[in-house]
Amino acid sequence: MPLGQIFFNKPTIELAKALLGKYLVFGKLKGKIVETEAYLFHGDPGCHASKGPTARNAPMFMEAGFTYVYLIYGMYHCLNIVSGKKGEGEAVLIRALEPIEGIELMKKRRKTDKIENLCNGPGKLTQAFGITRKHNMLSLQGSKIQIHGSILPDSHKKLEIVSSTRIGLSAGADLELRFYIKGNKFVSKTLKSAAGS
Repeated sequence: MPLGQIFFNKPTIELAKALLGKYLVFGKLKGKIVETEAYLFHGDPGCHASKGPTARNAPMFMEAGFTYVYLIYGMYHCLNIVSGKKGEGEAVLIRALEPIEGIELMKKRRKTDKIENLCNGPGKLTQAFGITRKHNMLSLQGSKIQIHGSILPDSHKKLEIVSSTRIGLSAGADLELRFYIKGNKFVSKTLKSAAGS
């Protein structure tokens, strides 16, 4: 079942951790969220919204639970979930998924048969799911993109979450705002400085 609005009404770091183990669902495609990054309005120069609203980052200033999809390097889309307080410009980047359903379509889109390489990065997972800028500013309550809770028998088990610095940033590179499920083979990258939390 799709998670309701109350789930997204959390501080950004808390939401980034809470999303781990949940499921991104888009049509017939489903993937378990195994890695996220938090981006904060205050004290985080790596956040797109750190210098205020622009046409590009406008979704970040909406209420929590909307999508923020942007293009990097002119070719890769990144899916974020708006978080925090309305007007403060925060979001959680979905960095990696464990493919669950629709794997054959993901393989076709990604042009690879290696399941570990389908969604182990923010640009890879949007390509696998067919998510583009046209899916920007969508409510997770009223669109085809949804976040579902776990219905698996072992879903009650507490996840072991690892935190580390974010990947590919120069600004705010020292902030430990990346979170992932320990030992999951679909995580994009494991850093030596990572620590359990």
